[in-house]
Amino acid sequence: MFESFSIVFTISALFSYINYKWLKLPTTIGLMILSLILIIPITLSKTIFPEFYRFFCDIIVNADFKTLLLNGILSFLLFAGALHVNLAALKKEKKSIFLFATLGVLISTFLVGGLTFFGAQLIGLELPFLHALLFGALISPTDPIAVMAILKEANIAESLGIKIEGESLFNDGIGVVVFSGVLLIAAATGEHSSTEIGTEIGTLFLEEVVGGVFYGLVIGFLGLKCIQSLKENPQLAVMITLAVVMGGTAGAFLLHISAPLGMVVAGLFIGNKIHLNEDKNPVQKAISSFWEILDDVFNGILFVLIGLAIHLLNFNTGYIVLGILAILIVLLARFISVLLPYSLLKHEEEKPIKTVAILTWGGLRGGISIALALSLSKELSGDLILHITYIIVLFSIIVQGLSIGRFVKKLYK
Repeated sequence: MFESFSIVFTISALFSYINYKWLKLPTTIGLMILSLILIIPITLSKTIFPEFYRFFCDIIVNADFKTLLLNGILSFLLFAGALHVNLAALKKEKKSIFLFATLGVLISTFLVGGLTFFGAQLIGLELPFLHALLFGALISPTDPIAVMAILKEANIAESLGIKIEGESLFNDGIGVVVFSGVLLIAAATGEHSSTEIGTEIGTLFLEEVVGGVFYGLVIGFLGLKCIQSLKENPQLAVMITLAVVMGGTAGAFLLHISAPLGMVVAGLFIGNKIHLNEDKNPVQKAISSFWEILDDVFNGILFVLIGLAIHLLNFNTGYIVLGILAILIVLLARFISVLLPYSLLKHEEEKPIKTVAILTWGGLRGGISIALALSLSKELSGDLILHITYIIVLFSIIVQGLSIGRFVKKLYK
């Protein structure tokens, strides 16, 4: 695993350099495109240099994308992103963010699941309704890693940026809980009554969501108290933040609560209490610089892995057709799942439909969706779901990610 990680890291550093010097695209998009280009010679080497091809296949398999993301770098990336979010601005948009991250995810899950189920039937692919709902649950949350990386380049209004950023930070934790709930139902046998399943889902929600938020506050508070006593030792303050993330994530797994939500809350708490965005004292500067670098490093590794892993898939015509159909379904469901909660709130904008349009197009999908799809077995239509998830993620990051800046400018001409 270390060898695989080292090679992927080296490729990520090289591609980041090429993108910075020549392509000048948003980093995540540049890395994704370069990784997809690298796939061409790797695939061509299958017959000429089979050992070289197997070596690259082993790199991706040994890197264990699902475990690496969900049980590792996700916590680092969420904490790093939350550190620099303005909590005061987030509070102003709390109602919007709460509705998008809860009601929005549920609406989208059922819309995507239902429409994908009928779409699969239409083109003759077997996809049971509960399996389609699993797909709806894993694709509905917007990916905070992709969203926050691309928002830096999009130059959109601060209030709108906070809505997108805040929603993406919280809805992945909610999305994982919804996914786990549907998974419980799909895996349940006739021995379990609907009451038992409902109780399990309710317990899961309380443990993961409520427990995750409370846990994040506790570890954030403990970390903050340590940092505040270290005004003259920035290196140790950085170590404390690392301990919050690493020890906090390990503790969350042991307690069976949501590590992603815990890291978001801890990051928000620490970042705002030490006024990280001011960068005035050595501790603030050290923590800010360290986590910005770590954010770039892990982002690079993640998006290179997404790009390189595609050559392990075997696309057929049915999968591609359903994938393209699913892109339209996901965009439609995203529009409706933003519009309905948004219509429940009062807004200062003259034309709220423009905000809904930007929230729709700016709702990117990324590694979290792929990691959840990888966790599904063949019995749960894992192969089909992984293929269509990949198609949506590629479209989301490359097409939506590249065009969001111009889309915003066009709407506000």
